[in-house]
Amino acid sequence: MAAKSAIRIIAGHQVINFDDFYRRSEFSAWRNHFATAIKRRANPARHGDLSQWLNELDKLPPVMPSIVELDSDAIKIGDRDDLNDLQAVQLYDALYALRPWRKGPYNLFGTYIDSEWRSDWKWQRLSPHIADLHGRRVLDVGCGNGYHCWRILGAGAHYVLGIDPSMRFLVQHLAVQHYARDARFDLLPLGIEDMPADLAYFDTVLSMGVLYHRRHPVAHLQELYGLLQPGGELVLETLIVDEAEGGILTPQDRYAMMRNVWSIMTVEKILQQLAEAGFEEGRCADENRTSRSEQRCTHWMQFHSLADFLDPADREKTIEGYPAPKRALFIARKAV
Repeated sequence: MAAKSAIRIIAGHQVINFDDFYRRSEFSAWRNHFATAIKRRANPARHGDLSQWLNELDKLPPVMPSIVELDSDAIKIGDRDDLNDLQAVQLYDALYALRPWRKGPYNLFGTYIDSEWRSDWKWQRLSPHIADLHGRRVLDVGCGNGYHCWRILGAGAHYVLGIDPSMRFLVQHLAVQHYARDARFDLLPLGIEDMPADLAYFDTVLSMGVLYHRRHPVAHLQELYGLLQPGGELVLETLIVDEAEGGILTPQDRYAMMRNVWSIMTVEKILQQLAEAGFEEGRCADENRTSRSEQRCTHWMQFHSLADFLDPADREKTIEGYPAPKRALFIARKAV
């Protein structure tokens, strides 16, 4: 169980405490590398709201959960009866101040965080197809606030490292970890480009919702390949199109109102690129049209969501006229 506070004060400034991660012996050879990257990414000067978010963490009531369930659709930590009425209000107010919550759902002491994405639906599509996670060391690239990392732990993983450059997502994770206190899970504010090139450590690597944001997708797949142990498994989830010239749709400006969508590929093209990156036994395990029930506005995410990204006259197209979002899950293996 993690024992330290997520925040410490140095020279009057709040900083996030990554000491538990730095003490992990398996990463000792890369400690300086990680420390330099984290210091750059987590620099408060780059995040104007960070101090406010950390203040909300300080307001979380000091209670111990009577239950932790990591294998339920909503990650459950604590029961409502663990809190008095004042603590329940303090908890709700602090969690709500950290919105928007994109990934979930979570149930913290009876406060149900109904996130934008029903991430449990993706987990239900994914879990039947991947290798048994018991005892495995797992990396989740672009993990958001860590919802799927918790589900991976609930499925028996030995250790999970999540990386995502968003500081808001990190603080949301720290709010959950404040009560879960699970030393098997670290979340770092990093992108995959911040990871050591020679860290072939993980048995399973997940990259979900990342590939289409990469200017050079084969290079991203090669980075994922390098982080796996020989024989390790890649779990790749990404947008696809059924047809495109050369197998690649290149949106102009935006796709479904998203910036930095460089390419959306057909299943065949992605399988080709997996092989080009060195992976073996690549296969498409699932295809799914994203529904307005799976991605939507909620009380915990009140900005535009999928319904606003589609053409109101033709829900089969995005507002820009491209095919509506469809996602596929790919499984591949690093050579032994």
